[in-house]
Amino acid sequence: MAKLIIFSAPSGAGKSTLVRYLLAQELNLQFSISATSRLPRGEEKNGVEYYFLSPDEFRERIGRNEFLEYEEVYKDKFYGTLKSEVDRILGEGKNVVFDVDCIGGLNIKKIYGNRALSIFVMPPSVEVLRERLEKRGTDSSQVIENRLSKAEYEMSFAPRFDVVVCNDDFDRAKDEILKLVSDFIQQ
Repeated sequence: MAKLIIFSAPSGAGKSTLVRYLLAQELNLQFSISATSRLPRGEEKNGVEYYFLSPDEFRERIGRNEFLEYEEVYKDKFYGTLKSEVDRILGEGKNVVFDVDCIGGLNIKKIYGNRALSIFVMPPSVEVLRERLEKRGTDSSQVIENRLSKAEYEMSFAPRFDVVVCNDDFDRAKDEILKLVSDFIQQ
């Protein structure tokens, strides 16, 4: 039976880089593309990094109960997991990988129970997060400040996840995650 692997972390913790590494391994994994109402950043494309929806379209889909989980992370900035996306991947017999916020990750874990492994990627510190977000060069200083205040709140959820992996050393973190996910899939 296909499994579900949930990754959550504050913005800038390195979660997306770790997920990309994991997807490149031979683990029969497929990424669950989330929906969002935010605008694309940089080279992001609809249906690749996210399904980009307008805030009104997102609300309409919420009303039709099309989401496994969703959250209004910032005003009019929704993120969510479409049920149809997860059903499609599971229907292909593949293990699903999620890159979602903390509340969404915990909600997915609640739905799938032991069939899902929830992993929280912990940044070394809030100061390191600030450096990473500034180095990205994709957000204004106000957006970075918002992300940092949210990061402290998100880090309080870490104990509710199955595993917490500190990304203070990328090579060690990716080895740890590869072992955790490999072992979980083989159970």
